[in-house]
Amino acid sequence: MGNIIAIGIQWGDEGKGKIIDLLAPDMDVVARFQGGPNAGHTLMIGDNRTVLHHIPSGILHDRTLCVIGNGTVLDPEKLLAEIDGLVAGGIPVEQRLKISDRCQLIMPWHRQLDAAREGSKKGTLIGTTGCGIGPAYEDKAARRGIRLADLSGTHLDALVRGNMEYYNHLLVEYYHSSPVDPEAVRRVITQAQERLLALTCDVTLLLHAQRQKGASILFEGAQGSMLDLDHGTYPFVTSSNTTAGAALSGLGMGPGAVDQVLGIAKAYATRVGEGPFPTELYDGNGRQDPAGKQMADVGKEFGATTGRLRRTGWFDAAVIRHAVRINGITGLAITKLDVLDGMERVKIGTGYEVDDGGRKAVIDWIPSTAEAYARCQPVYHTMEGWSESTYGATDLQQLPEGAMRFLRKIEEVCGVPVVMLSTGPDRSHVIRLVPGFFA
Repeated sequence: MGNIIAIGIQWGDEGKGKIIDLLAPDMDVVARFQGGPNAGHTLMIGDNRTVLHHIPSGILHDRTLCVIGNGTVLDPEKLLAEIDGLVAGGIPVEQRLKISDRCQLIMPWHRQLDAAREGSKKGTLIGTTGCGIGPAYEDKAARRGIRLADLSGTHLDALVRGNMEYYNHLLVEYYHSSPVDPEAVRRVITQAQERLLALTCDVTLLLHAQRQKGASILFEGAQGSMLDLDHGTYPFVTSSNTTAGAALSGLGMGPGAVDQVLGIAKAYATRVGEGPFPTELYDGNGRQDPAGKQMADVGKEFGATTGRLRRTGWFDAAVIRHAVRINGITGLAITKLDVLDGMERVKIGTGYEVDDGGRKAVIDWIPSTAEAYARCQPVYHTMEGWSESTYGATDLQQLPEGAMRFLRKIEEVCGVPVVMLSTGPDRSHVIRLVPGFFA
């Protein structure tokens, strides 16, 4: 197989874990390139549910090498707990996993600052996962972060001391919060030194050596394109670049390493946290549309990382077209089609109605400010739904005509073929529509 970037192209939670797990057996390497423990990739194999936060979704396959790239941020305590959980389940993680020594570490002060900010009235409420992701990426850009490689360096004590002074001043004086516990910091560093350093390597050298051997690489993204720091609904975004370009910088690879870009999207849309969501139907509180409630209930729309209820809405083709442009998407994987079973009508958002100086106009692109985007009213294409079940379908012939019309319309308005279809949570609930895509 060639090299594939697999990324979410909505607001995250698109079902990336399952799709990547399906592709992984045919790949030699699965490489995670951005994000951190704010990711929550859920794998269902029979009755067994596995949620991965740091570790690539190929870890369950014995012939697949899994790599965490320099573009990620690592919480040592959470990563080690994730490793221990997998090992307890019989997965030899340490034989299958390599970590870039250039990865930035999430320290206790990052989580404390994250919590202090979200609990304060100073600034905009973003609705973060509280994992310390934002502050860790800030430190990376400010060049005061601590990397795995620094744990064996002579300047580690000075780095820790400088960060403790900086964060304690910020937490105590500005947010009127508690200072950082030095014992918690020592514990994190000791655990990382004792257990994680042995898994580190120069990931760029490793991946280039794999390419020279003819290995196939699957680049795994976290979150979704609409949460990208540059191209998402800023400021209601994550703190890393979630688009295809980040796969290259987050692992040290060049554009020539990529053969296909697979965009993963639900058959409807969801969002966790704050920020504009034009096709929203249900938020568990104010908006209570029956279709949105069905999406939330049948789709079990709770965040794998936060446990928070996801907001739900109709499929938004303007969002997908935006993702196609900025990522170079060559094929779509549509997940959770079965959640729409039984709906009398299904809708696809094709654009937005906006007020253009007192006149109504229709646009099919994403405004650059959250304020302008929040004022957009969706324009829908409405179709008859289907009463038959698509749950667990493994062949195109099993799909009702209504579902087929829905998928054909998605292809038409998004301008990209649907190449994979998920019809349920289990690994076996899938239809591959264009076999040649993965050749």
